[in-house]
Amino acid sequence: MTDPTSLPIVPAATVMIVDDRPDLQVLMVRRTDRVVFGSGMWVFPGGRVDAADADSFHDLVDGLDDEAASADLGVIDGLAHWIAAVRETFEESGVLLAHRDGSEEPIALDDPATAAHFARLRSDLNRGATSFLEIVHSERLRLVLDDVHYVGRWITPVGPPRRFDARFFITHPPAHQEPSHDGGELVDWEWVRPAEALRGHAEGTFGLMSPTRRMLQSLALFGSADEAMEAARLHLPWERARAVFGDAGSYDLRMPGEEGYEDGLEDFERGWVRLRPVRE
Repeated sequence: MTDPTSLPIVPAATVMIVDDRPDLQVLMVRRTDRVVFGSGMWVFPGGRVDAADADSFHDLVDGLDDEAASADLGVIDGLAHWIAAVRETFEESGVLLAHRDGSEEPIALDDPATAAHFARLRSDLNRGATSFLEIVHSERLRLVLDDVHYVGRWITPVGPPRRFDARFFITHPPAHQEPSHDGGELVDWEWVRPAEALRGHAEGTFGLMSPTRRMLQSLALFGSADEAMEAARLHLPWERARAVFGDAGSYDLRMPGEEGYEDGLEDFERGWVRLRPVRE
């Protein structure tokens, strides 16, 4: 039997794509029931950081460099987390945070021919017939990272079959693109109002893992996607979450100033968030 404390903690990156449609909504995708981790759950696009997400991309991005990314995350090769976020978003939702070299416009995936071409590339990527780096080179892409902001970190507790150190990012969607699920690990997608997702979870109709739920609670504090993005750009000081337990071992994650926070536990599920409305 595997000792759960010996499981490696895998670095991961996930992206909250927020838009005013016309009120604040966030892109969420639902994982198939066939996967080991998070089966059937609604999540933000994301996944593990691969070794291939590191050095080779340093000269292929706009708006961020590895020195600044590493300083923000407190790791070596920090830019790899942003690359993983962009790659996983394309793999899982078809949304591509990039533009052609020499252009300032996002890829126009509302053009049928362009959409079909990138759908084939995405399919090849998901079945391992090509790499994201090969796609970026062959399509002469620049990854656009100047408005992709790091706003949360969650380390999953001991117990699950896999453990992740997940960094959460937030950004606006590129123009002329609509998401689609990959038909493999993901079986649905939806633009969701944070409050409605939380209500569905409370009613048992919208499965959420605890970090996802906590980040939705943070998003629900904003009146619009633009307000959330403005707060994200400030890179506010980090606040650490605490787990507050209820009946039958259930728990909720609270942030400073919320009910029960002072008596909560910091080390049950470790999390830090800096996405919040500016406090006067």
